[in-house]
Amino acid sequence: MTIKVGDKLPEGELQEFVETETEGCSLGPNTFKVQELTKAKKIVIFGLPGAYTPTCSAKHVPGYVEQFGALKSKGVDEVWCLSVNDPFVMGAWGRDQKTGGKVRMMADGSAAYTKKLGLEFDLSARGMGMRAQRFSMLVDDGVVKSLNVESAGKFEVSGADTILKQMN
Repeated sequence: MTIKVGDKLPEGELQEFVETETEGCSLGPNTFKVQELTKAKKIVIFGLPGAYTPTCSAKHVPGYVEQFGALKSKGVDEVWCLSVNDPFVMGAWGRDQKTGGKVRMMADGSAAYTKKLGLEFDLSARGMGMRAQRFSMLVDDGVVKSLNVESAGKFEVSGADTILKQMN
């Protein structure tokens, strides 16, 4: 069952490669509970098939990095990129995409959380295994306020511009 507008995000965990050690977050991969991270916050989450893939690297992530200021001005606390990759790859890709301080690169290495959302996409025939569909959502205090899921192979409704228009 695919998550829909009005649903509360399912319980689960995601990993993030932390570049700078802080209290409670050690250097390297850290595991976070989605419910704790989304409590009393407005978060944009966008999902994509994979790190370093062409559309994801050329359009999807850069769009959110570029529009971060506009999203913040609309009351967004955080922006997350969710992908079925390990936290080391997501950390390296984040450095490559210059996401620091703007987009949190959240890893769902086994696709467990992506499956809970009902947004998995089987690319085994292409040698890529289970991945996330390309999507975006606005989440307020853990509740989905808008959801945009792309048709296979498309990049038309999940970019930062769409979320910004939905927040007007």
